[in-house]
Amino acid sequence: MSPRDDIPDLKGFDGDGEGSVQVHDSEDIGLDVGGARVFSVYGKGGIGKSTTSSNLSAAFSLLGKRVLQIGCDPKHDSTFTLTGRLQETVIDILKQVNFHPEELRPEDYVTEGFNGVMCVEAGGPPAGTGCGGYVVGQTVKLLKQHHLLEDTDVVVFDVLGDVVCGGFAAPLQHADRALIVTANDFDSIYAMNRIIAAVQAKAVNYKVRLAGCVANRSRETNEVDRYCEAANFKRIAHMPDLDSIRRSRLKKRTLFEMDDAEDVVMARAEYIRLAETLWRSTGEPGLTPEPLTDRHIFELLGFD
Repeated sequence: MSPRDDIPDLKGFDGDGEGSVQVHDSEDIGLDVGGARVFSVYGKGGIGKSTTSSNLSAAFSLLGKRVLQIGCDPKHDSTFTLTGRLQETVIDILKQVNFHPEELRPEDYVTEGFNGVMCVEAGGPPAGTGCGGYVVGQTVKLLKQHHLLEDTDVVVFDVLGDVVCGGFAAPLQHADRALIVTANDFDSIYAMNRIIAAVQAKAVNYKVRLAGCVANRSRETNEVDRYCEAANFKRIAHMPDLDSIRRSRLKKRTLFEMDDAEDVVMARAEYIRLAETLWRSTGEPGLTPEPLTDRHIFELLGFD
């Protein structure tokens, strides 16, 4: 079987080497998500985007919002702590019906998680054989066809890290605000700088704007704050490197389901504050930072 045999309709795709397809930006134009406020979460691979996204979705739900979280990573573990399990991906379920989406029902690919958060794992194509942008597009189409976006206040896209292809960019075509998760170190700040440049490029043709960054798994924020000052960016939350956050993942729970230890209560309050900040941000102009050159970042952060 050819790698392309698993992809039902190559209209809108261009070849990019043997067994690879890439999606045009125009593929999803017009697939707006209605009145929901849409947030895309980005950051370096392994920085804690899924943990941030899930606790953020939980916080939004506790503020009385109807929330949908969409995981955009082949690992399909974005909603793990919301549902307590790994759920099947949209792309895998579509394969089961030979890519006939009309045969699917919402309960086939949507799982209700903590406090009513609706959870979807888009998944991704096999490594080296396709573009994640196609998967995101098909997921949004399914959600619209089943009218699941009409009763939603907040959509959170949890986007895979370290990728700058259609899989990275597709959620930006739907998002109101992009949130970047970083740590207080050179590598994750360098990745953040590249993500800022990518979002700014998308903002030319789409409504997406930058909301700010979260300093995650970091005792200090001095390096993040130094970058933000130089790039005219903004840190809007700080999550220290807490063992309780690691334990919540092991227990398949959000922080809002953990015992009321002092550090857990503090982290919950920070996530609630972040949700409130993001909700307000959609009524504001959005940030317009200036990404730094590589030389500038190395001079700013790369040396003692």
